[in-house]
Amino acid sequence: MNNPGSSRPTSPHATIYKWPLNAIMSIMHRVTGVGLATGGFLIVWWFFAGAVSQSYYEFVTCVITSIYGDLVMLACLVGFWFHFCNGIRHLFWDTGFTFSEKNVTLSGLLGLTGTAVLTAFSLVIIYF
Repeated sequence: MNNPGSSRPTSPHATIYKWPLNAIMSIMHRVTGVGLATGGFLIVWWFFAGAVSQSYYEFVTCVITSIYGDLVMLACLVGFWFHFCNGIRHLFWDTGFTFSEKNVTLSGLLGLTGTAVLTAFSLVIIYF
């Protein structure tokens, strides 16, 4: 029941509730899944352009390798590695392993670290 004299909220609203790392990573796992599907369409568009004509392929390559295209591809790379690391985390959870609160936070931090390391490693391979 709502108490009109109380200044306390009736439920933990998103603006005042401190979200745990696990909740943020769960939402981001879903967001990166959608983002990877979108990035996949861009790659398919690039392959399709190569099959259509040389000029269309050059146009799509110009779009994908522009500064905005590079940012989108970087976001896809980070999203791929995040989704990969978080997916491995979920595989461990499926076995019932690392389900304590401390281990859930630790595995989240390991997943974020793995994302950063694998993204940096991938960029080194791509550009050097």
